[in-house]
Amino acid sequence: MPEEKSQTIMAVDELQAIIQRCQILEEADFRGEDFNLFQVAGQKCLEDGYAAQLLEVIQNEKNKVIVRNMGWNLISPLVRCIFMYKQEDDKREHCLKILDKLAQLCNPKELFLSLLEQIEQTSGEQVCQTVMLLLQPLQTVLLKLQNKKAYSVGLSLAMIMNQLTPLPVPYTKQQIQEDKLGLCQCCNAVVDFAKPFVNEVVNMEKSSECNDMELKEELLKFCMKSLKYPLLTAQLEQLEGVEEHPFRHFATEIVDILWDIRELIPLMFLHRKGKSPHWENQEFADIEQKNSADSLACLSYLMFVQHFGIDCFPVVFSPSYLLQCNMMHIEVLLKRTEESMLSKGLDLFESCLLRMEDNSLLHQYLEFRDFINVPQDLVKVMTLCPTEHLRKKSLNILQLFIDKFDAEGKYTLFRCLLKTSNHAGVEGYIIKNIKDQVHLSLTKACDIWFTGHHLISLLDLVLLLPEGAETDLLQNSDRIMASLNLLRYLVIKDCESDNQTGVWTALAKIEQNFLKPLHVGLNMSKAHYEAEIKSKKENRREAHSSNTVCSVTVSGEKMPAMTTEMQLQVLHSALFTFDLIESVLARVEELIEVKIKAVMDENS
Repeated sequence: MPEEKSQTIMAVDELQAIIQRCQILEEADFRGEDFNLFQVAGQKCLEDGYAAQLLEVIQNEKNKVIVRNMGWNLISPLVRCIFMYKQEDDKREHCLKILDKLAQLCNPKELFLSLLEQIEQTSGEQVCQTVMLLLQPLQTVLLKLQNKKAYSVGLSLAMIMNQLTPLPVPYTKQQIQEDKLGLCQCCNAVVDFAKPFVNEVVNMEKSSECNDMELKEELLKFCMKSLKYPLLTAQLEQLEGVEEHPFRHFATEIVDILWDIRELIPLMFLHRKGKSPHWENQEFADIEQKNSADSLACLSYLMFVQHFGIDCFPVVFSPSYLLQCNMMHIEVLLKRTEESMLSKGLDLFESCLLRMEDNSLLHQYLEFRDFINVPQDLVKVMTLCPTEHLRKKSLNILQLFIDKFDAEGKYTLFRCLLKTSNHAGVEGYIIKNIKDQVHLSLTKACDIWFTGHHLISLLDLVLLLPEGAETDLLQNSDRIMASLNLLRYLVIKDCESDNQTGVWTALAKIEQNFLKPLHVGLNMSKAHYEAEIKSKKENRREAHSSNTVCSVTVSGEKMPAMTTEMQLQVLHSALFTFDLIESVLARVEELIEVKIKAVMDENS
């Protein structure tokens, strides 16, 4: 016990000795050795648990000049000790008071660099704790700075966001409520940290003092970074049982800052900020452009889906113009693979489409690149996304998109998707839509695009087998069945004497390019699968057990290991599909024959 007391006295004595030595020196006479001795002695007091004594030294008015010049050296050991002590420990409270006092007394420039260095050096689970601990003193110091204030504010915000960005964003309700790493709390604390500087910009603009735009630019950069992370990744729907969703609150604050600094509306229309830095390195320029595109896409989602800041948005724009403005943002989001971003893209697309009347979107919009690219991206989500509810939603949105176009727009879109989708299921879906449009044209005589020579041109893409008789009928069964159903409908609804659709004129070509190759293909496919079934049955008889595991290839793809019985089920299922196609084909040919015979009888 006496030895511990002796060490205490030694640590405090060392500190007092350096203090007394420096008290008699002029500020200009302080040497590097003095700074080192002060840091070592102060650090020892903190580490040995004598923060109370160090606090007294710092609070002593006589030591004001010393603390002003040397206090910043204590930030690193001070932060370590604060995290070492428990929340209710008096020593921790003393450390926090020292931190507050240093923020008031120290040279702002030196303390600013020390605080920033401390934030930069933190990592892992302590990032959010460190940032939240140092935000208040950092804000105090920045408000005192006279030179390079805007630059320093920007550097601080950039450093903080860079440290937060590697952290995973809580997504589920449970993760958000737990906020394990403190990210939700930290993000909102950073916004509070920025508010005095936002107020400075607001006051400057009110007083027409537009001589310093740097601070505004730095705040804009912070908002753009916040839109990309964490908001682009965050789940922003209202959660049941969560009174104040932290990310919704953060999003509201970011949108408010953009409004306050008069950048919200310009960002909604200037798709890429003209003041982005010029990079000589093209790679850096591409990264900057991608980051900007992500941020702007998130901002559009916040406004048009979650309605943050929607009251500020002008109500003079037509729904079609708003869709046009948002298509590039929708494209950015739909090209991502993360569920949180894909869902935002789908929600934004749906929100824009629901504002529009059916058949109101002019076909000229398809001249814009985005109006062609987005449905193609939507098809990729429909066919490749592993999340079922997103696949289903994308299909519903594709239908919504189709419904909004005028007849010529639908026609052009169908042609595009038939040529680009490369997926039998999607092609089958488009062909069903073509059938519906033909029905409308025949019953209401409302347009020319799904009758006559326009329809025949479209049927050239529909009523054919991609590889003739060699086409994989099983893989293309959805498309083939939809094509046969369309042809059956046309034959039934359109009399040869009327020939509104033009199908009777094109019948010879349809038979040559579609019906005959389909017959040949069906015969070949059925013979192949029947031979496979026979072979499997023979092998089963020779095998010791019907549970022998082997592999089978269907539609060019090797299936997982299956028993012989399972393989036989797959093969029989394929034969059933061929029988179904054959039955519809036979019905179509029967209808054609009946119609032709009826006309011949009339003529005779």
